Amino acid sequence: MSIISAQRLEQFQQKCIAVLRPELRENKEIGHFRGSKKNGNTLAAAAMLSVVFATGAIAHHGWSWAEADQIELAGTIEKISMGGPHPTLNVATANDGVWLVELGNPRQTERSGFVEGVAKPGDQVVALGNRSQDPKEKRMKAVRLTIGEKRYDIYPDRIKTN
Repeated sequence: MSIISAQRLEQFQQKCIAVLRPELRENKEIGHFRGSKKNGNTLAAAAMLSVVFATGAIAHHGWSWAEADQIELAGTIEKISMGGPHPTLNVATANDGVWLVELGNPRQTERSGFVEGVAKPGDQVVALGNRSQDPKEKRMKAVRLTIGEKRYDIYPDRIKTN
């Protein structure tokens, strides 16, 4: 998580504390939230959900879990999942077992042209991407898929080779 994101999250949490826990306010002069109990409960629920979604999005997105160098992984598609948060492929390799290949979010993957029906279990695939930093984990984030003669550039700006 970047320093800016961490600072924004901390500021947001402090604002939530000021609303939800008046006794912890730094400025005791600030008046209490005026409104019905129902409005206060709605505001509290909205604030909590915002924190949950904000921290979930920060934790989920990014490439910090992956190595900077890219590899090519060749194998046979065993399973395709087009659901969120990221479509995935299970790819069986000749020498290294089955790998989990994560694609972009569903819309981004679709924009690359990789949509339901363009590939099926049994198809040969070459995935270019960044593998997990954990050498025991057979997982990669693909920037490009090649199936037959067709290339699907999922993250075109991250492709380091042509």
